[in-house]
This record gives sequence, structure tokens and C-alpha cells, in this order.
Amino acid sequence: MAAFTPLQHPGTAITFHHHCKPSPFPFYAVVPTLPFPTRNKFRWLCSYATPKPRSAPSSSSPSSRVYRRQKPRNPSSDEPKFLKSEEKAIDPPSPIAPIVPKDVDLVSLCKDGEVEEAIDYVGQGVPAGYEVFVALLDACQSLKSLDLCKKVHALLRRSPFSGDTDLGNKLIQLYGECGSVRDARVVFDRMRDRKDMGSWHLLINAYAANGQGAEGLALVEEMKASGLQLNEDSFSAVFAVCASAMDVNQGLLHLESMRTEYGMVPGIKQYLEVIHIFGGAGYLNEAVEFIERMPTGQSMVEIWETIKSYARVHGDLELEDHFEELVLDIDPSRAKESRGVALLPQRKNHSAINMVEEKNRLAEYRSSDPYKEDGQGKVKGLNGQMKEAGYVPDTRYVLHDIDEEAKERALMYHSERLAIAYGLISTPARQTLRIMKNLRICGDCHNAIKIMSRIVGRELIVRDNKRFHHFRDGKCSCGDYW
Repeated sequence: MAAFTPLQHPGTAITFHHHCKPSPFPFYAVVPTLPFPTRNKFRWLCSYATPKPRSAPSSSSPSSRVYRRQKPRNPSSDEPKFLKSEEKAIDPPSPIAPIVPKDVDLVSLCKDGEVEEAIDYVGQGVPAGYEVFVALLDACQSLKSLDLCKKVHALLRRSPFSGDTDLGNKLIQLYGECGSVRDARVVFDRMRDRKDMGSWHLLINAYAANGQGAEGLALVEEMKASGLQLNEDSFSAVFAVCASAMDVNQGLLHLESMRTEYGMVPGIKQYLEVIHIFGGAGYLNEAVEFIERMPTGQSMVEIWETIKSYARVHGDLELEDHFEELVLDIDPSRAKESRGVALLPQRKNHSAINMVEEKNRLAEYRSSDPYKEDGQGKVKGLNGQMKEAGYVPDTRYVLHDIDEEAKERALMYHSERLAIAYGLISTPARQTLRIMKNLRICGDCHNAIKIMSRIVGRELIVRDNKRFHHFRDGKCSCGDYW
């Protein structure tokens, strides 16, 4: 059977092969010969000839070949149109695979602080056992690096230990300490076995430490609905998240359920945690009524000291003096100590240190170190914008005997502000900044960073020695209590 091809040249003479009949289609015919060259414009479709025995070699007659016009090649293509017979196609050189040593001690690298190098080796194919992942997560926990934590997590998911509960708990704790509760929740949701109470406690405490009390309370209800038996650690996590949410009613309900549903007798630890809920919410008078209804035999000195600190935080000087008298009535030896603390806070022997994570590395800032001019210039610019937005320096947090102008200048160059300023000029716009501080953040810097977050349009996460502060749109996750 012959193939048909569209006529491209209507002026060409047409003859039919002796085996073929005229085509019933008016625009198609078999083209046996062409009076013009066809090497570059046509190629063979098929060939046919008089049937021959199978043993005879097949050959095609030039007069019975069928041609079709070739599609024009793209002239802009770098591929050559013709390849000379003496030219040969040369394959591009294959990339040289990196030489991976097989005798690498990954655990020693992690202990020596070479975490990134150990991660690179594992990514290149160096075998990593269970103890290697434990060492990697422990090293990341000491560095508090979210980027390294995510890299180790990606390697762990491709390893045979992806479903291990202990490693999953380490990841939850590490993400919580790095201020990324969303990643901690992802790890928790992917865990195959949720019967381990430690996993629930770690995630609830992560919600509490990062100021996400509402999400933590929802997780508490999910834990109770799962049928797990709550223990003392469970109620400690519950009270912590109630304090973060400033939900006094939920705290009292869980304290009552601790007695009635679970048959547990609350101790001084649980009562102090409930007082923290009252104090954080500012319910100082209600806290006094709760303390008066408490069973006798508790350490009342510690209880009154705790509520006294909340009275100082909320600026209720009258209640603070009243609680001070109650403490001295119980333990007169605290009189000298309290007078010393009231006069002058104890001087610390170490300077303030802040670290900002940017571009996969940590930059460290100390309050006594000289800073870069760019960082200082950024701080000055931000200070002017903050004053326009309503910021008023609170010079009460400067204990040096200097004039007001010098106090305002000292506040402006606190280490956490310098760390934020350098992070703003060295990271892409809208990227979240994570600041790690070894001391407790002062009240003036707390107010200043709230205004900064609204001006720069970024989320600023500051971790001091007490908790995480997530500053976003002029608000802090701690509810202005820390």
C-alpha cells in the first residue's frame, strides 16, 4: 500500500505507479519523481517496489520513493543544521562527584561545634546512625539555630528513624526554644504514636512560652479528649498555658478537676502556678482571697513574695507594701535583704549579650563592644521614627547618675536595639528577625520594640532569659507582662 502526501507543487508532473490506482482525494497523489532537488527540502516517508521473496535483500527504487517537505528548523537555535561526516558529537563532561570520606566521626564533629560540617557530610551520603541524630539535635539546641534545626529535620525525615518518638520530642522542644511553634506542631501532627505524654507536655509548654495561650488551651482539650491520664507534669503545663492566656477561670477549673477527677492533692507548686495566673492577669485582690482560702501548712513566705512581685509589676505600691509587711511578719530575717534590694539592684558581673540570626549565621552583640557605624545610624533613624510614633523614653531603667539626655542616649544603644538595627540592614525586607538575649529585657526596650515592629512591618522575636516575645504590628505576645 502506498502512502499519501499533500501536493506542495501543483505544477509538478504526476504519474502513478503500476500497482497504485488514482487517489479518490482530489488533493493527494503518489509522487514518484520530482524534477527539482529534494535533498534539503524533503525526506523519505516510505518506499515500495514490486514484491520480492523474503530471502532477497530489500531495496527501494528511486522512482518509487515518497517524499514530504521537512519542517523548517529554528534559525535562532544553537544546534547546527548539518553535521559533517568527519565531525563527531562530543558529550559534555560529567560533573566530578565529590569524594566523601567514609571514616568521618560525625558525633565528634557535633561535640566540637562543627554542626554545619556534620550536616553536609550526612547530606553527601555519610551513614548516620541514631546516635548521630541525637548529637545533631543536641548541638542545634545549644546553638538555638532555627535554620540548622530545619536542616537536621529534613535529614531525619529521609532516615530510618523518622518515626522515632524520642527524636520527635527533641525536635518539638528545639522548635519551641527557637520560637517556631508552627514547626513544632507539624512535627507533633506527623507523629505516629501520640500516647507519649511527654510529646503533649512539650508542645503545650512551647505554646505557653511563646505567648500562644489560646492554641495551648485547645491542645489541652484535645489531650483530655484522647483519653490519656493526666499527671502532675500535665497540670504544670496546663497552668503554664493558662497563665500565658491570662485565663483565670480555666486555671481554677483545672485545679478543681485535679482534686475531683484525678484524685490528686495540689501542693505548693500547683498553688504557686495558680497565683501566677492571677498575677499575670492583674487580679491581685482575687489572688489575696485565693491565698486566704488555701489550706494551711503551705510555704506562705514564698507565696507572699510571689504576689508582691506582681504588685510591683502592676504598679500597686500600696499592695506591695502590705505584702512586704506580711513577709516580714513571717520571716523577720528578710528585712535587711529587702532593704538592700530596694536601694540598689545587685550588679551583675556579665554584660548583656544579644545574638541575631541572619544569613545562616549568628551575629553577637555585647553592650560594651564597639558597634558598626551602619548599625548606629540605623538606630538613630529608628529612634526618630519611634518618637514621631509616640515613643517616650522611660529613663527609670537607667541606674547611672547622669543627666536625662545621657540616659536617653544610653537607652537608645541597648544591645537588643543594636542587634535589631543590624538585622534590619543585613536581611531581606519583611523577613522575621530572631534575637537571643542572655538577660531579661527592660521595660523601655520592650515598649520600643513594639513600636519598631509596627514601623518596619516585620515580626521581631526576642528571647530573653524568661520567655519569648513575639512583636508584631505594635503588640507583644506576652501581653506586656514578662
